[in-house]
Amino acid sequence: MSDDFYVRYYIGHKGKFGHEFLEFEFRPDGQLRYANNSQYKNDKMIRKEAYLSEGVIEELKRIIHKSEIMKEDDSKWPQPDRVGRQELEIVLGKDHISFCTTKLGTVLQITQSADPEGLRVFYYLVQDLKCLVFSLMNAHFRIQPIQR
Repeated sequence: MSDDFYVRYYIGHKGKFGHEFLEFEFRPDGQLRYANNSQYKNDKMIRKEAYLSEGVIEELKRIIHKSEIMKEDDSKWPQPDRVGRQELEIVLGKDHISFCTTKLGTVLQITQSADPEGLRVFYYLVQDLKCLVFSLMNAHFRIQPIQR
């Protein structure tokens, strides 16, 4: 199996405050890139980058593998609309998937979809990935290893 690895997630919409989005990617060299663009109350775009250890990358691969997202197909998922869109791209070894669906606001949307089980796998994996990214970014940018 190849060592290729890449993950990118995007969620966003264009509305009253312009193009608002959250995006992050895990690159093969261990780099985590994060961007959050919210124009609400004239906020500025937030961009952060950090490098992750091999152990963190291995845990990320484990989370993705355990979710079984690589077996899913987004052909029956709701298409992006005026509410917004979500995209998830994963390269894991020789497997490469790319999903695109609308923004999901409630679990009810998932259960009423044409593929509730597949969409549920997507939804919960995305929640796990977002929690991981926010935790890593908070730890990296808030902890000061040298006391002042």
